[in-house]
Amino acid sequence: MADMHIFWLALVQGLTEFLPVSSSGHLILFAKYTSYADQGQVIDIALHIGSLIAVVLYFWRTIKQMLVELWQHKFLPYFKADGVKLAYYILFATLPAIVIGGIMKYVGTEWTRSTKLIGWLLIVYSIILWFADTKFSTRKTLKDITLFDALCIGFAQCMAFLPGTSRSGITITMGRFLGYNRSEVAKFSMLLSVPAIFAAGILAFYEITQGGEIARLVMAYQAVAWSFVFSFLAIFLMMQWLRRATYLPFVIYRILLGSFLLLDAYGAI
Repeated sequence: MADMHIFWLALVQGLTEFLPVSSSGHLILFAKYTSYADQGQVIDIALHIGSLIAVVLYFWRTIKQMLVELWQHKFLPYFKADGVKLAYYILFATLPAIVIGGIMKYVGTEWTRSTKLIGWLLIVYSIILWFADTKFSTRKTLKDITLFDALCIGFAQCMAFLPGTSRSGITITMGRFLGYNRSEVAKFSMLLSVPAIFAAGILAFYEITQGGEIARLVMAYQAVAWSFVFSFLAIFLMMQWLRRATYLPFVIYRILLGSFLLLDAYGAI
């Protein structure tokens, strides 16, 4: 896999991971509509690790608060402390994805890499996102989050195992249904990515090193580095945008891309 291939993959991953447009779907489509071979799930996960590092650095104050308060309260669920409550709710919200992810790994995921499936999911979930974003309150912040809300967002995240759904898109959509403002639910969605991506990354790198695929490991490190750069930029721009605008541009983009994919898949173009 050439260095330029890694660069372009990282660019696609970084610019789409935290936008509600489906990074996994774009990575699959990148392989389909370019001369490059499908990079496979290991490189996909390496790209997501770069995004994870970007989240940790961008929200380091919030993550530091969580860790400090957890340490102060001996990691007990003292929910009167905002940092402890947020940390535990992120953990609880991650549990459904761990279960479903294990099932998906056992069943296999090749069937999910279908252009038709990606096209339909891009369109369907864009409509749901638009409805949630325009018809529901924007008053609640992360200080208002409850266990019920966290679990709802966590179960919604499981839908993102299907490329085209968008992990950030579906969690943001659920958060908007629950009445959270745009920037706060985007922040929770990004923080929620940390434990899931970290676990998947540890497993992927273990499998690579056990297999002795050193060249593949070097490519994975390159993917992490470039993905971090583009992901950090995307997070910064996304958070600035959401302070004064809606998700409408992403809804329009998803519908246009999904329509193109369906027309191509069904032989209309």
